[in-house]
Amino acid sequence: MPAVTVADRLSLPRLASSDGAPAIRPVRQVTTAPAGFEGEGFPVRRAFAGVDLADLDPFVHMDQMGEVDYGPGEPKGTPWHPHRGFETVTYMIDGAMQHQDSIGGGGLISNGGTQWMTAGSGILHIERPPESLITSGGLFHGIQLWVNLPAAEKWVPPRYQDIEPESAALLTSADGGALVRVIAGEVGAHRGPGSTHTPMSMVHASVSPGAQLVVPWPRPFNALVYVLAGSGRAGEEGRPIRVGQLAVHGPGDAIVIRADDAQDSRAPELELLVLGGAPIGEPVAAYGPFVMNTQAELQEAFTDYQAGKLGTIPAQHIGH
Repeated sequence: MPAVTVADRLSLPRLASSDGAPAIRPVRQVTTAPAGFEGEGFPVRRAFAGVDLADLDPFVHMDQMGEVDYGPGEPKGTPWHPHRGFETVTYMIDGAMQHQDSIGGGGLISNGGTQWMTAGSGILHIERPPESLITSGGLFHGIQLWVNLPAAEKWVPPRYQDIEPESAALLTSADGGALVRVIAGEVGAHRGPGSTHTPMSMVHASVSPGAQLVVPWPRPFNALVYVLAGSGRAGEEGRPIRVGQLAVHGPGDAIVIRADDAQDSRAPELELLVLGGAPIGEPVAAYGPFVMNTQAELQEAFTDYQAGKLGTIPAQHIGH
């Protein structure tokens, strides 16, 4: 980790130092993600467990997939399944995942790539390691994030975005001590490639031991920092955070994270996923693969799926 990097961070555009003293967002809560299994049995950490949905809005769910080093024949994925009412964002840090859906989207996501699927009115899809990885085994590590859709956009046609690793906007911190990858939204004046239905930003940052990262963050957005690897301290108050923990920040203009001087040998830097968005502020009815506004809409989604209205599995498909 990580898959996308550069030889010389000092050659990258830098996050501008703020004029004056920005209001640093305080850390309101630090939670530890419980471990579980998803799909056919691949290990995950449930990153948002224990956090109030109002503090996550517009996000509803996130899994850290792995980090696991599979032996030959061990890699696993998910079977064909439906979604409606939200977007899934699959970000592969190490390894590869093969995707296919019922509208013809899909491909291989690997080593820093992102697959952004808008389920909208309904879609079927499958995610599984490619046959080569199943045969050989190897490192597998990624994130799947669920982004809610406003009620007015829950019925948009499904859409698929394939975001190649090299398309992410690469920046460095003011002192060159951190590599910042903007996957969606904006950080300062720098925009990532992901096209979103609701205002949000998604960033993967690698912070060198002892370095501090200051990220300007829009005041209307919430702010979540999840630790993928390593350890550090969040906020001016220096709340300790480590791998598998989520720091929920309060209001302000910037996020501050400092990497500990000593890091685990398996993770030489503090690896962070920084997320935030403008809260949608609508009722959420979520169950299984559907995220709607009411229980009646949830029931309709299950009925439509059973009636085949959310799509059909293509004749030529993976996983058969």
